Amino acid sequence: MRGRPVALLLPGQGFQHAGMAVELYRRDAAFAAAADQFLTALGPEGGAVRDDWLVGSDGETGDRGTRAQPLLFMTGYAVGRALVSRGVRPDVLIGHSVGELAAATLAGVLDLPAAGRIIAGRCAALDDAPAGGMLAVAGVPERVLDCVRAGPAGEHVVLGAHNGRAQTILAGPEPHLTDAERALREAGLVARRVRALEPWHSPAMGQAARRFTEVIGAETLRPPRIPIMSTRTGRLVTAADAVRPEFWAGQIAAPVLFWSALGAVLDDQDHLLVDGSPAGGLATLARGHPSVRRGDSAVVSLLAPPGRDAWSAWTSGLGQLSAAGV
Repeated sequence: MRGRPVALLLPGQGFQHAGMAVELYRRDAAFAAAADQFLTALGPEGGAVRDDWLVGSDGETGDRGTRAQPLLFMTGYAVGRALVSRGVRPDVLIGHSVGELAAATLAGVLDLPAAGRIIAGRCAALDDAPAGGMLAVAGVPERVLDCVRAGPAGEHVVLGAHNGRAQTILAGPEPHLTDAERALREAGLVARRVRALEPWHSPAMGQAARRFTEVIGAETLRPPRIPIMSTRTGRLVTAADAVRPEFWAGQIAAPVLFWSALGAVLDDQDHLLVDGSPAGGLATLARGHPSVRRGDSAVVSLLAPPGRDAWSAWTSGLGQLSAAGV
């Protein structure tokens, strides 16, 4: 008998690292087929993205959205397809940032050729993004934002994501982000840079979001066949949401409400949370939820941190799913 419903977590910017999921590509036929299908759909740039990924290219290039975003989408999508090929069918999808587009594709809002064009268009829209970035801060959003608003960063640096009860991401353009980082440290808060070279999920991405809306507007959008708990709104994506290009495109200039979306899923019912993010990043966040801490919900991480045995982590995770009856 099937146990708890399954929620599949899909990654966004900042979770990437060199060599993520490469071992799966080399050894798991279902993952490799899905990855290749997406990279082909991406168009002329797909081959270069694949080559950089397989040779472990990283550094600043790996932090740029034009490289990180296609690979993060590919990873989440291919994990989802590999699970489905084994009979693991998620009951709900939660995508962090670009992971929400991977969720939309797995749920049938987009077909894969359209997803390839949309991700290529998301990368092209970054021509309109200013230099900037994101900061991960240990603190509740209210306190973190109060520190920033009191300093020279002012209104330029905003909430980019709420990932955990006291795990806040700030986003904004330079030099304001550096000003915010200095103010936070002077206030005694721990802050570190997220692996991003654009001010994702801030108003500074407004022009890029408008350009991206035109890209999505050229595609056919459908209501989801699998429920998607949106990290833009913290509620389920409705049929009306799903067919609005602005809903998907505007996300890049709006905060990621991962903690709210996770809570909306777990407050309603206990789940088995399956993390498809590199290094188990979303699993780490999910373990902070009260439902998981109590043992009512559980977390299975599928992808190993850098330097760990990626194939063992994958097969171990799949074994845990089998043992859980999914």
